[in-house]
Amino acid sequence: MKFAVVFGYEHHERLADVRPAHREYLASLKAQGKLVAAGPFIDDSGALIIYEAEDEEEVIAIIEHDPLHEVGVFATYLIRPWIQVF
Repeated sequence: MKFAVVFGYEHHERLADVRPAHREYLASLKAQGKLVAAGPFIDDSGALIIYEAEDEEEVIAIIEHDPLHEVGVFATYLIRPWIQVF
């Protein structure tokens, strides 16, 4: 099942330093078939990430291992089950 997650950021001063590790983590998720799409909003206020997971608990576990979560950049997130039409 796909889950769309909208993230809000804080601690923007940490973002540049951690973003390379975050993108490596996303690449590993993509290789595992756990990432559908990801990208930041133009104003860097947050991001949209679409995961492939069994359930919401798996999505939370994936988020909790993300380097941006570990340093407190993910201030908020909203998880929504999502149906891909196109």
